[in-house]
Amino acid sequence: MTTPSRALRADAARNRELLLAAAEEEFADRGLDASVADIARRAGVGKGTVFRHFATKDDLIVAIVREHVGVLDDAGQRLLEADDPGAALLEFLTEAAGRREQRDLSFLLNAVDAGPEVIALREQLNRTITSLVDRAREAGAVRADVTGADVVLLMCAPSHVVSYLPDPPPDLWRRYLALIFDGLRPEGAHPLGPPAPEFS
Repeated sequence: MTTPSRALRADAARNRELLLAAAEEEFADRGLDASVADIARRAGVGKGTVFRHFATKDDLIVAIVREHVGVLDDAGQRLLEADDPGAALLEFLTEAAGRREQRDLSFLLNAVDAGPEVIALREQLNRTITSLVDRAREAGAVRADVTGADVVLLMCAPSHVVSYLPDPPPDLWRRYLALIFDGLRPEGAHPLGPPAPEFS
């Protein structure tokens, strides 16, 4: 028999998952202007339930960013151990672009007024990406003038490009990822012009 306390914990966990899913959808639809009331309505719960799990809207944003960045950072850390640094970088970019194709929440990660925890998560992911790029560059898999900052900026490009089409074919983003990765390769490379930006 399920005890009352266990049932309450299960309900709380289910409500938290509902809230995170609803918040992702609401932020994707409305951006940072999404309200707690709208998120609660989409989740089918009251505002009080939201605040029992997340004291502020910023706490809710941090939880979403932590989940998505955590998955990417874990993938990146695993791929740092791969034998083929070039293939590892391509696999990471494929994972990143695929997740953004499902739902692009990069604006939460890159918001100008992002809180300290979101900034720390972003910086950790940037360090992981830079390490992947450094390994690929040292192995000769990408051109010598490509930096981690370049790749961070290119990560969202495949899914961003296809978002301009009203009804893009499934997996069209893979075409543009292939074009991007070919541009990273050293074969036939031409000078890039301006230097790469620095991470802030």
